[in-house]
Amino acid sequence: MSKVKVKSRKPQGIGSRVFDVVNGILLAVIGIIMFYPMFYVFIVSISSSQYINQGLVSFLPKGINFEAYKVVFGNKAIWSGYKNTFLYAISGTLINLVCTSLCAYPLSRKDLYGRGPITVLITVTMFINGGLIPTYLVINQLHLLNTMWAIVLPPAISTYNMIVMRTSFSSIPESLMESAYLDGANDIQILLKIILPLSKPIMATMTLFYAVQHWNSYFPAMIYLNDQAKYPVQVIMRDIVIQGDLSADIAGNVNVIATNYKYAVIIISVIPILMVYPLLQKYFTKGVMVGAVKG
Repeated sequence: MSKVKVKSRKPQGIGSRVFDVVNGILLAVIGIIMFYPMFYVFIVSISSSQYINQGLVSFLPKGINFEAYKVVFGNKAIWSGYKNTFLYAISGTLINLVCTSLCAYPLSRKDLYGRGPITVLITVTMFINGGLIPTYLVINQLHLLNTMWAIVLPPAISTYNMIVMRTSFSSIPESLMESAYLDGANDIQILLKIILPLSKPIMATMTLFYAVQHWNSYFPAMIYLNDQAKYPVQVIMRDIVIQGDLSADIAGNVNVIATNYKYAVIIISVIPILMVYPLLQKYFTKGVMVGAVKG
């Protein structure tokens, strides 16, 4: 019976171990620096007003209470903003995914006539756009002002995201598509039954990108909407945080001041989108890497 030689793994040198330790410490410090602002917002939102006024809240909450959240959830405008934001984010993300995949798929095909010039023309839009006033005039002429479509249609496709998706589609073997053609499939069937099922990581990544973009968007709503009942929660949060008109909301509640009320609004506005990320995390890293493999 022949003996199988197993090569022992060479132990790490001192330099490698030092690098790992320093790298771990550096990443931990950066992580703490990035996490602390949101943590501070949260602990202030649940701290007592007297400790906040004295500047005693730094690393741990003091006088824990949830009065600020009770006041926030009692604000009908917040609930209306939540409903509108979910509507804009879900419908806008669906439109984004459809438009981006329909543009990325043909550009990923090497047999597309004029693929190079078309790609250049599309890429130019990343650097040159019509500007705010011409865009506003176009939306006005299309009678989209003060409607949901003014929020979800103008950003229907992101050139950067389309290029990433096109690169991901290009990594799929052409032999799969050629065999599908031999079986009588057309391009729509190939896209729906072959390309998209094999592109779950990049589709999940694009879903996260677009959903975050819509959730955080507030400027288009400020420009194109004039009905407060249609405002997303980000616009309502901006009015509360910047304008500071809180007298009617916190009147008579000695446990709530403007600071922890504002911070409570910030927390409830970011929690939903933070809950989406863990669901897509396993696809996220893979999707970004797949989209960056080929140029």
